[in-house]
Parts: sequence; C-alpha cells; structure tokens
Amino acid sequence: MQDLPHHYVVSASTATDKNVKLASQGLEDLSTAGPAEFGGPGDLWSPETLLVGSVADCFILSFRAIARAARLDWNSLDCEAVGTLDKVERVTQFTHFDVKAELTVPAGTDEEKAHRLLEKAEKHCLITNSMKAPSTLDATVRVAD
Repeated sequence: MQDLPHHYVVSASTATDKNVKLASQGLEDLSTAGPAEFGGPGDLWSPETLLVGSVADCFILSFRAIARAARLDWNSLDCEAVGTLDKVERVTQFTHFDVKAELTVPAGTDEEKAHRLLEKAEKHCLITNSMKAPSTLDATVRVAD
C-alpha cells in the first residue's frame, strides 16, 4: 500500500438535459443520471446506487485483504447492500446500510474464523467508516459568451 494520504480525482460534466459523465484518469467514463425516485430515467447508475454499490464493493475488497492476511481459503463471496434514504431534521440523507453477505468456503474450513473475518471486514470497510466525512465546496460561476 502507498503511504497515506491518498487522493482520488473524479470529474463530472453534463449539459442541461444530458446524462452526467464521470471520468477519472485511466478509467472508462461512466454515464449516470438521477434515480427514478427523483425523476430520473432509472436505467443508469445514480449517485445513490453508486454509494450503495461502494458499500458492497468495499466490503468484499476488505474481506479479500483480511482473508488473505489470515490465510483463510474461500471460494466465493456474494454481497447485497441496501441503503435507506430518509429525512432527518429536514435533511435528506442515508440513514442506514444493510449488508447481506454469503461466503462459500471449502470443506474443513473453520467456519467460526470465517464468520469473524466477515465481521472484521464490515468493521474495517473504509467507505462505511467515512460516511459522515466533511465536505467543502469551491464554486465558480462562469457566464457563457
């Protein structure tokens, strides 16, 4: 692992009635739109689905690293994350994430150890640990020619 801090740069751009294009150096661009619940088309990734997907993805990647360090053999891991969006004191925010994981291990595996490592992955997932991180805005308004 590289020394911290790490910085991840993503740019987003759009025109008035177009999908949003997310871009990051070395990665394929990703087209996104608002979810159906907010009047979007519902057929593209949205900020909400990306966030919930990040929870599931981070859980699996955390488990992979923890299992490797603990020398646990495993066959597959399926994860489903459900994010609950609600209003809290008149502010719309995610209030809870439910993560359901199903780990398949070879015969003879210490199942108790496997379960402990799943719990450790949930505890150490940097995405869920970062949810209330502060945000700053540096905004510029340009007038078109």
